[in-house]
Amino acid sequence: MNADGTIPISYRKRARDLLVQALYQWQLAGAEAEQIEAEFRADNGRKTDWTFFHNALDAITREPAVIDAHYQGYLDRRGDELDPIELGILRLGVFELANCLEVPYKVVLNEYVELAKKYGATDSHKYVNGILDKAARQLRQVEWGR
Repeated sequence: MNADGTIPISYRKRARDLLVQALYQWQLAGAEAEQIEAEFRADNGRKTDWTFFHNALDAITREPAVIDAHYQGYLDRRGDELDPIELGILRLGVFELANCLEVPYKVVLNEYVELAKKYGATDSHKYVNGILDKAARQLRQVEWGR
């Protein structure tokens, strides 16, 4: 934690990275979110924004349809046809766009495009960018219009 009580940017970045992995595990293994979170906390030390990690994992695993509704209209295929990595990244990006207004939308888009480059298939970052850009226009209308 910084002297002013804020969480360092690198801690949020680390949480995003771990969340991609956690959501992949949740989607494929069907484990409970609480179990996944406990495993990730035990294995990954303190330099992570665990509050963000918990809030995102909880919201996405508890009501994925609420998150999915913000981007499904922009897909060129059914949601169940998405690669699990792309699906997790889209859900995380939408969660952050909708719930973390202190983070500029351009930063959110950049972070999740980078995660798609790291974990996704070739060129999946372009797809993620296009979908999240459209979702940002809807979710961040005030910020987008500046």
